[in-house]
Formats: sequence, structure tokens, C-alpha cells
Amino acid sequence: MTDRKPVTLHRLLDMHAQGDKIAMLTCYDAAFATLQDEAGVDVLLVGDSLGNVIQGETTTVPVSLESMVYHTRCVARGRKHAWIVADLPFDSYHGSIEEAWKSAAALFKAGAHMVKLEGGGWTAPVVRFLVERGIPVCAHLGLTPQTVTMLGGFKVQGRDDAAAVLLKRHALELAQAGAQMLVLEMVPAALAAELTQTLNIPVIGIGAGAECSGQVLVMHDMLNVTPGRRPRFVKNFMAGSVSVQDAIARYVLEVKAKTFPQNDIHSY
Repeated sequence: MTDRKPVTLHRLLDMHAQGDKIAMLTCYDAAFATLQDEAGVDVLLVGDSLGNVIQGETTTVPVSLESMVYHTRCVARGRKHAWIVADLPFDSYHGSIEEAWKSAAALFKAGAHMVKLEGGGWTAPVVRFLVERGIPVCAHLGLTPQTVTMLGGFKVQGRDDAAAVLLKRHALELAQAGAQMLVLEMVPAALAAELTQTLNIPVIGIGAGAECSGQVLVMHDMLNVTPGRRPRFVKNFMAGSVSVQDAIARYVLEVKAKTFPQNDIHSY
């Protein structure tokens, strides 16, 4: 894709408005950043999932800000066109607004175009503070891995009426605070579809159905190299592919063609 134009925030907002699907994948180094970029991935997510797939941790909680800065810098060096989102790791934005600013600024200086934080309610003021000072923010609701212990494990969120109402309230608060993107993880497809229609920002799903503005997967999961059992929403794109680049290109194609995910297979 030599004639590809750089992905911008305005372009992502336009894609949401026009119904053009957004393809996002996790990425942790320069080589894969280049490969994903050439395959047409719109958004590279430097996820704190690197704690699981790179560092061998059982949760994302041990991941440090220093690790996130390092991997963000690596990805930025390999990227040419894609938009880069970097996770704010656990304990890097929880203590104070000032702490959140310093953490987000460190990721921004390393090459991120946007930072992502988990949770609703208390996070809205943090979002507003960062956005007002020029750092775009992606919110993350539903299954939030940094607080998975409090959620009782890796379970679908927002299934009962009260939980759905709370999730919708948090999504609206975050959007009103200035969040320019929202990741929904492991929420019922119908709820995710409603939020995608309601909000004027891109809603990226992971186990949240086919009606979201776009999709994200952990790269190691979709390449079938993550040990152990994988979540229901994961598809093995290496099956039938001739190379890693082919598998990533197939993922992009299926997201944009709206053939992945399938609600009866990959959703809740």
C-alpha cells in the first residue's frame, strides 16, 4: 500500500460516521509495526497485553510505564501510516490527575498518537484533563483486564439490565468528557451495537459483536501463537494463510468486509 495516506484522528472519526470498518491490532515492536502497516492495519495498539504475550505474566497488572514507553517507541519507529494508541498501564493514572498527565505525556513523547485507559466513572475527569491539554484519549469499558480480579475473572460484562445501564452511562460520560474512541471488550453484541449507533466516536469491539465501528485482537492470538486456550472471540487467521503478513492482511480484509467477527461464533 505505497499510496496509502497516514491515518489521522479525523479520518477515524469519518470512518465511524460513514460506516467504514476500522482494523486495529496489538503491536509491540518495529518489525511487526512495519508489517502491519503494509498490510493495511489502521490502528496499532501498543497494549499492556505485552505483559501476557511478551513478558509471560498472568495479568497485565505488573506492566510498568517504562515498558510501555519502550515498546511504544519501538512501534513508532516501524510505523509509517497507521495511528498508534498506547495503553496507560495499571497504577500510572490512578493516583492523581497530575500522575495521569505525566504518564500520558511520556507515551506521547515516545510516539503514541493517543493513549488508552480503562474504566468508567472516576476516569471521566482524567479524560477531560488530558484532552484539554492536547492528548487524545481512547476509553476502555466492559471487561477491563487491569481490574479483572474485581470483575470476578474473564466474564462478559453488561449482561443484566443494571450492568448495561451503568456501562451506557459510563460510555456517554467518557464521550462527553472528550474521549475520541472507545474499546468495548466482552460485552453483548446488542449492547455494543446500541452504543455504536448512539456515540459519535468510533467504538472498537473485542468480543463485542460485528456492529462496532471496528475490531481489535491481540496479534499473538490471531496468529495462533498464544499458549493455552483462547477466548471465544478470537479467530485463527494463520489457518489457510501462507505467511504472517498474509494472515494479517486477511484479518484486515475480513474486518472491512464485515465477515469478521460473526455474531453467532465470535460474540456474546
